[in-house]
Amino acid sequence: MAGHSKWANIQHRKGRQDAKRGKIFTRLIKEITVAAKMGGGDVNMNPRLRLAVDKAKAESMPKDNIENAIKRGTGQLDGVDYVECRYEGYGIAGAAVMVDCLTDNKTRTVADVRHAFSKYGGNMGTDGCVSFQFKHCGYLVFAPGVDEDALMEAALEAGAEDVVSNDDGSIEVVTGPYEFSDVKDALEAKGFKSEMGEVTMRAENETELSGDDAARMQKLLDALEDLDDVQDVYTSAIIGE
Repeated sequence: MAGHSKWANIQHRKGRQDAKRGKIFTRLIKEITVAAKMGGGDVNMNPRLRLAVDKAKAESMPKDNIENAIKRGTGQLDGVDYVECRYEGYGIAGAAVMVDCLTDNKTRTVADVRHAFSKYGGNMGTDGCVSFQFKHCGYLVFAPGVDEDALMEAALEAGAEDVVSNDDGSIEVVTGPYEFSDVKDALEAKGFKSEMGEVTMRAENETELSGDDAARMQKLLDALEDLDDVQDVYTSAIIGE
């Protein structure tokens, strides 16, 4: 992966995420509800719920919305019974794509996901066809210009798994999925604020696309992300200018 385009790609992806903020509350409420249903309503005893609540707070979700979503998950309030499902496939130039969904109708969801893959030049595959290419982890990105040595020392001291320096000067801190919040808080306490941070499925190997291939891949990713039942879309594709 050419380091010179890394930061530009990260900014591009962040910009597209910000443009989709209208759907963020709906997806976070679903995630909070399912996390509470699976692991209970105590954020201190349920790491998945803590991550979802932290993200909701970061997006300025009202406290009542968060509490009601937890109550729906624990059965204190009536709510939709969501199930988790994951679909895998290939995009342009064989780039791996993984789609996580929360749905009350799997028949509808699989049909919608398959249609998006086929309409925009991808191929939906079988369970497990690409998931081995991804690692579940926390991921923080720091802008070029940050003190690399100081950040590395602070990150490793906070429990980060890895610190990656890119050719363009940006730095990536990788954590365990459930250590993400603690590492992020520790780094912020020392003055290191990330430009982007999330718990994600990170591709172990990346596929760099440019020109027409990049445009086609972006259309496929947008089509998948626009589906109502889709929570997250992960890909090995790096979209060039």
